Amino acid sequence: MAAPLRRGKGLWLAVGAPGLVLTRSAFVARKPNYDRPNWFGVGLAFSTTAALWVLLFKQHNEDVTEYERRQKERHHKCTGCS
Repeated sequence: MAAPLRRGKGLWLAVGAPGLVLTRSAFVARKPNYDRPNWFGVGLAFSTTAALWVLLFKQHNEDVTEYERRQKERHHKCTGCS
């Protein structure tokens, strides 16, 4: 009696719940309409890219000035400073 129940439980786990088999993903529920682009998404993508480039250049300039400051500090030969 217990063996058929175990087989039935194994088959149920292999098949899965009946409601999950027939569901569709929300990402493919409708086809994209290329006649009317999503301008909000396009603007968001471009503005995010521009903001990241600005941050990249800003960080690069800060790194260069810090490097130059440390180079000057390393080559400083004053005896009264240390």
